Amino acid sequence: MQLNMLKGKIHRVTVTEARLDYVGSITVDSDLLDAAGILEYEKVAVVNVNNGQRLETYTIAGEPGSGVICLNGAAAHFFDPGDTAIIMCYCQMDAEEARNHKPKVVFVDEKNHATRVTNYEKHGQIA
Repeated sequence: MQLNMLKGKIHRVTVTEARLDYVGSITVDSDLLDAAGILEYEKVAVVNVNNGQRLETYTIAGEPGSGVICLNGAAAHFFDPGDTAIIMCYCQMDAEEARNHKPKVVFVDEKNHATRVTNYEKHGQIA
């Protein structure tokens, strides 16, 4: 049996752009992708903290250090520049792997630069 587990998460980024005239996806500063262990073109779930919208798309690597978080194509209807978002990537693993798995969780500052990377979350606390 394969379980779907959180692989990596970029927590509370600020959306910098929303472009309707694009095929689709989310462009993310490649430094953030690397820190979270998320690959370019990998499937992600994106949550808009401001309005509750949730969608699935794939990543495009943005310029490193730029802080870019750009929702492209149809996803741009659900996000506005300045919105707060959470980007999550999942992976499949067997139960044995899952027991010891710890996701990478990336925290950012107001310019979407990583301030901390951890691999542990507990309700009400971030370690």
